[in-house]
Amino acid sequence: MILFGHPLDLGPLWLTLQVASIATAILLVPGLAIAWWLAHWRSPLRAVAEAVVALPLVLPPVVLGFYLLVFLNPQGWVTQTLHSLGYEGQLTFNKTGLIIGSVVYSLPFMVQPLLRAFEALPRNLLDAAATLRAGWWDRFFHVVLPLSRGGLIVALTLTFAHTVGEFGVVLMLGGNIPGKTRVVSIDIYNHVEAMEYAQAHMLSGLMLVFAVIVLTIVYGLYRRGGDEHA
Repeated sequence: MILFGHPLDLGPLWLTLQVASIATAILLVPGLAIAWWLAHWRSPLRAVAEAVVALPLVLPPVVLGFYLLVFLNPQGWVTQTLHSLGYEGQLTFNKTGLIIGSVVYSLPFMVQPLLRAFEALPRNLLDAAATLRAGWWDRFFHVVLPLSRGGLIVALTLTFAHTVGEFGVVLMLGGNIPGKTRVVSIDIYNHVEAMEYAQAHMLSGLMLVFAVIVLTIVYGLYRRGGDEHA
């Protein structure tokens, strides 16, 4: 593709959007379950559990990527177990590795907004639904999720956006293979390294616009949520 007179390969951008979409979809159900569990777990160990979930926020991405690379290497027990079950591929240096790394690294971005939304739910509404003999699943889908829609949208938006911008973990697990594992963040690095600043500017500009849109959505939802609870 030619953009502003300069050639631009959209393959990394398309791969990035694919990985981000798949990782976000994978994280939705476990993110809901973990957030609900943490919101209702009354134990001194809850702080430890929250710290484990939030670990990717403070752990350097290359460190997390390194341990995932060791854990998922072709000779490791995880891959060998999958091979014994009929899976013939590998879990690193392909799109599968990109998705696994993105899921692990983006987990707190899914869980934390949902956790805050669940903690803010009015307990009396859930109790009222229970007295009306609404089952647990009925209460969850017809009371909890509608009241937590702001937190849910924020969780999905932040998870997707964070995956789009990831560099360290995907580089460790996926490498820099053209047409196979080269995502947009790595592509920007390659352009800069090759002194192709025009292409780097174009991709970075797209990422900047994307970041502004995401933050506008997130802050708008948080402000709306604050107004509703005022």
